[in-house]
Amino acid sequence: MSEQVLIYGIHAVKAALQQDAGKVTEVILIPLRKNRRLHSIRDLAMQAGVTVRQASNSELDALCDNARHQGVAARVPVMQTPVTLELLLETLEQPLLLVLDGVQDPHNLGACLRTADAAGVDAVIVPQDRAVGLTPVVRKVASGAVETMPFYQVTNLARTLRMLQQQGLWLVGADERGDDSLYTTDLRGPLVLVMGAEGKGLRRLTRELCDILISVPMAGQVSSLNVSVATGVCLFEIVRQRRGQSAEC
Repeated sequence: MSEQVLIYGIHAVKAALQQDAGKVTEVILIPLRKNRRLHSIRDLAMQAGVTVRQASNSELDALCDNARHQGVAARVPVMQTPVTLELLLETLEQPLLLVLDGVQDPHNLGACLRTADAAGVDAVIVPQDRAVGLTPVVRKVASGAVETMPFYQVTNLARTLRMLQQQGLWLVGADERGDDSLYTTDLRGPLVLVMGAEGKGLRRLTRELCDILISVPMAGQVSSLNVSVATGVCLFEIVRQRRGQSAEC
């Protein structure tokens, strides 16, 4: 049997059932009472032939390490990235990749994955060391994006960035010290958006490897944005430009 992971939360479990119910081995629910959202999850599971088990709220608390599970959890296989990053690139005409350089907060990673999915990102890349992986909290916050987004944890991020450059991708790093504005930079080609960690930003070597450093213009008193918010701002400017509206000059 393949390795399994417990996911929890209404959005995460519902997304897993809707996307590929055949991979869900068990759904665990607290007594339903009049919760319509839990009823709909139970109905989806039963229609797909997935085992549904009832558990007390305290039992579900223990299974989920007292996280906010919203009354439902499910067991699914650990997602395996289907192909190597190099093979994935061969299938893409105009790649858009997201690199997260050392994001450690699972809520931030989950939010970045959700935004990446919405923006049509082709893959998300993170380092294996000093960065969060696909934890149950990440899966819950991502609301189903973990099941659809190719996710690569690489042992040497610098080597991976160099490989992407050799493949013809432009490395665009987001840094508050960047000389170029997000809104005046042409972001329509094959590129990698590189975002830094919470509080620290891009590591020195990562910054040096980027072809260009951009910044998000700030009008208020704060000097920077949360990494997941900044990721959303940058990705959807890329989407805007790719849909035919050129960067302002």
